[in-house]
Amino acid sequence: MQPTSLDTGAAQGERTGPPAPVGPPPRRSSGRAWEWSLAALLLAPNLVLLVVFTYRPLVDNIRLSFTDWNISAPVANPVGVANYVEWFGRADTRTVLGNTLIFTVATVGISMALGLGLAMLLDQRLRGRNLVRSAVFAPFVISGAAIGVAFQFVFDPSFGLVRDLLARIGVESPDFYQRSGWALFMVTFTYIWKNLGYTFVIYLAALQGRRADLDEAAEIDGASPWAHFRRVLLPQLRPTTFFLSITVLLSSVQVFDIINVMTRGGPVGNGTTTLVYQVYQETFVNQRAGYGATVATVMFLLLLIVTIVQVRVMDRGQRA
Repeated sequence: MQPTSLDTGAAQGERTGPPAPVGPPPRRSSGRAWEWSLAALLLAPNLVLLVVFTYRPLVDNIRLSFTDWNISAPVANPVGVANYVEWFGRADTRTVLGNTLIFTVATVGISMALGLGLAMLLDQRLRGRNLVRSAVFAPFVISGAAIGVAFQFVFDPSFGLVRDLLARIGVESPDFYQRSGWALFMVTFTYIWKNLGYTFVIYLAALQGRRADLDEAAEIDGASPWAHFRRVLLPQLRPTTFFLSITVLLSSVQVFDIINVMTRGGPVGNGTTTLVYQVYQETFVNQRAGYGATVATVMFLLLLIVTIVQVRVMDRGQRA
């Protein structure tokens, strides 16, 4: 007996099941809205703090750089770009820029190199390494003013520690407080000693988080210590080095307390005056807040350019 069309349709319906529903998928707008609301709620306090205490003062500083405000006057008279013309035309501008460049390059480069070397040394299983780690990091948490006062006695040419050590080998101590070059060396050395603990701790954390299998592979391949350092260790430390180069640069350019305590920008003229110290001198000593804002704006633009260059170099290094 042949099956009827109804029987055939029923059998096909049993095999294929009900037709799939046609239409858009269910919306999840309510879940998305809740996520965005939660994100806005969590970010809002930080954004408000950034706007009030970072971006608004920055805009106000740029605005004041075009005025002759003397910090005590109720009004600030616009002077256009006169402050910038004066700064770029002053004879001491080159000295201040040179001091800032030497101090920043020396503190960034030397503190990072020494920090990496100490981190590699104290990453080994040595007796008493925790005590040494604490001793290296301790100066970083001490006030810069206190360290500046202490190192005044270290570099004192009459009875300081440096004088005593040099006298033992028959060498006369330089006059750190009367010669600009030695004074700049003194404040640079002091800041490196203070900031070394920061670079050391960051590099030590990076070394302890590196991949052990790469070290084992290099050892099996018979790589020399220099080849292991250059081809295995340094590539793993590239993000840490990039982070430190930016943070140490920003902190070095803003050093004020050590310079103020040890030399007050001297000894002769502007021997140790940097950009940030010139901002202080012009704003609070010379009562020229408008001109001080000009120096601060120039410093901000220079740091912005350097940071952008660092980011681009880092991006190219990662792509290579």
